[in-house]
Amino acid sequence: MHGLGNDYLFIEAQPDSDIDWPELSRQMSHRHLGAGADGIILILPSDQHDFAMRIFNADGSEAETCGNGIRCFAKYCYEKGLTEKAEFVIDTLGGPNGVELSVENDVVVRVRSNMGQPKFERAEIPMIGDPGKVLEEDLELADQTVQVTCANIGNPHAVVFVDDAKAIDLTVMGPKIEHHPSFPERTNVEFVNVIDRQNIVMRIWERGSGITMASGSGSCGASLASMITERIDRKVNVHLVYGTLEIEWAEDGNVYQEGPATEVYTAQWPL
Repeated sequence: MHGLGNDYLFIEAQPDSDIDWPELSRQMSHRHLGAGADGIILILPSDQHDFAMRIFNADGSEAETCGNGIRCFAKYCYEKGLTEKAEFVIDTLGGPNGVELSVENDVVVRVRSNMGQPKFERAEIPMIGDPGKVLEEDLELADQTVQVTCANIGNPHAVVFVDDAKAIDLTVMGPKIEHHPSFPERTNVEFVNVIDRQNIVMRIWERGSGITMASGSGSCGASLASMITERIDRKVNVHLVYGTLEIEWAEDGNVYQEGPATEVYTAQWPL
């Protein structure tokens, strides 16, 4: 399944499984030697809410949350008959995520999810340095200095404002920031240019996956960074490679993202 090109392989699993999920993700996600994906997502039972989700990136590392994955997860659960609810809650390592489904003729066409309340303090990103928010702060790379604005929306994001996000060489810039020693848990990296107060363009280098076509949490991080630096309003369209996500930092303090989810195929993988 994919959300605007950000693709994952979804597996119904059990908590007591002895499968090596990180290794399976590395094998399955390889785009030449495997099925090809940005990672795998496990659909699990939850003691607290309706379902639980675990995300393993293409390199085998585990992520706290995934906005595009959440929307696909919700579509899967409804269309595969795991729930009859059009509103339910999914547990993630980044916290519970409530979803609302728009359904037409038993098909989920859009999903709105509550990504929770954002964090901006340096220790909450986490990022090494003095306490406070990270607002357009100089980050020294080997060959240049960039300015980063950081947010955590269940996982860490470092946002760089540029003249043209589409022109950035992500393979060069992304890893330098993701693995910078200032980020002890590494970070997702977003490059953003502002069109107007309701529209931004974003390209992403995802922690553990590299270049991806979209990112729900990354779109939230990019939007929040744009909001706290007063570049945009609190509801914005994030323009990605294959479409647009709607992000809102609502009056209740929570961040909501809304967009499509698409099933591509169903298959079997031989263990």
